[in-house]
Amino acid sequence: MKDLVSLLPLVGIALVFWLLLFRPQQRRVRELGALQQSLTMGEEIILTSGVYGVVRRLEDDHVRVEIAPGVEIKVARGAVGGVVRPDAASDEPTRPEES
Repeated sequence: MKDLVSLLPLVGIALVFWLLLFRPQQRRVRELGALQQSLTMGEEIILTSGVYGVVRRLEDDHVRVEIAPGVEIKVARGAVGGVVRPDAASDEPTRPEES
């Protein structure tokens, strides 16, 4: 019985660690995946490398992005880091909820 009671603080620390770190991270990953799957043509996006562009074509596992007039690149959907919302007051891209 004493052994179980002595393990209780370790279990409590592990539970708090999971609630504060892993669970929010899993939610952000899920939201980013949903954002990457819900892209539409014509949306302005920012890639994880920091490059801004406009979605020109959607294909199964990749996206064609116009980064300059007449310059299109092919990137994996996973490279999309966020969508730039035109109605945003600042120039910051919209990213999945951070909490």
